[in-house]
Amino acid sequence: MLKTRTEPVAVDTGTPEEKTVEETVDEIMAEIGRKARAAARVLATASTEAKNRALRAAAASIRARTEEILAENALDVDEMTKSGATAAFIDRLTLTGERIEAMAAGLEAIADLDDPVGSVIAEWDRPNGLHIERVRTPLGVIGVIYESRPNVTADAGALCLKAGNAAILRGGSDSHRSSGAIHRCLVDGLEQAGLPATAIQMVPTTDRAAVGAMLSGLAGAVDVIVPRGGKGLVGRVQREARVPVFAHLEGICHVYVDRDADPDMARDIAVNAKMRRTGICGSAETLLIDRPVLESLGAPIVAALRDAGCRVLGDEAVRSVAAGVEPATEEDWSTEYLDAVISACVVDGVEGAADHIARYGSSHTEAIVTDNRATADTFLDIVDSAIVLHNASTQFADGGEFGMGAEIGIATGRMHARGPVGLEQLTSFKYRVRGTGQIRP
Repeated sequence: MLKTRTEPVAVDTGTPEEKTVEETVDEIMAEIGRKARAAARVLATASTEAKNRALRAAAASIRARTEEILAENALDVDEMTKSGATAAFIDRLTLTGERIEAMAAGLEAIADLDDPVGSVIAEWDRPNGLHIERVRTPLGVIGVIYESRPNVTADAGALCLKAGNAAILRGGSDSHRSSGAIHRCLVDGLEQAGLPATAIQMVPTTDRAAVGAMLSGLAGAVDVIVPRGGKGLVGRVQREARVPVFAHLEGICHVYVDRDADPDMARDIAVNAKMRRTGICGSAETLLIDRPVLESLGAPIVAALRDAGCRVLGDEAVRSVAAGVEPATEEDWSTEYLDAVISACVVDGVEGAADHIARYGSSHTEAIVTDNRATADTFLDIVDSAIVLHNASTQFADGGEFGMGAEIGIATGRMHARGPVGLEQLTSFKYRVRGTGQIRP
């Protein structure tokens, strides 16, 4: 039995009413699972029009409730600041009017995307006259466990809905007020579209036991888990989950500056990849410099990073040509800083870069900067990460930037989903077979 709560808890997260009887976390989560499974059956056959109407109404509600969301977020940010959190983590939590508008626009962008449910992936005829179709279907119930970023509430709920899935959202305790305010907007949209309010549920307790209940699968109610957060959270999910997981453990992303790179482009990409937003999983954590251009390209890039406020940890070669670089340790090459810190080292050509990435990387996102198309093609072919880029910042590792409207996370595994997890990745398929009376001899 999990920990017992002693205060009233709202169980039906689709309605404002509170349940006044004491319940265990087990019972609360089991009820959420049952309601999610029932809602999933409705969503599986819901019309595209109804789902889009819910998304657009939710976007309108987010805009109308901007001040409420900002007020709740201010309380979360104040609490996190007092706890001594780093600037990068506070940035991940903080909402602004611009970020809230981006959330609303993201819901509308998802509404504008083609509905994957029911689309025919492939079809063919057999010699016996059977016509076979492979058709996209929803996964069912998706559990999303995340930390800090309240915008995940909108992105995850919207993507699950458009792909015909029910969602169970468990945000972090540090963002529970912000996430709750955003969730209320999603429920507004569902109700206005005539869809079950329990199609997108928010776990009403910050008790960590709720995470364990989700990882157990809620007696078969949950079909897949998507964790978004730090190494501790994702590691726990991957170790304990009894259902499939779409996740990446770390975002140890690399930028490789090749001998044929344009100097200005290399500098701009390296600085953007690290410093645009240091706390996201697509932020570059290691700079790799081709040995022949260490002094001509590497030193100016390191100087530009330091000028931008980045602390640079380097190997002996980098420190020999760039001022202010601190010694890097073996541990630094496999560290996800999520802060204004980067490690830098020299490698021998594209093969050396690929070897370093294979040894220390996390199969997330890597970039090469070069004007040599053949070298770029080699890098894109031999680096086995979910996302590989040529002459572009690693900060583009984002479903929205891929034209997916939004993403529910980045997957670095090799089964089912890889890279940004958008609408198509949140579906499975079934076979529809049409005959004219055939029997098998």
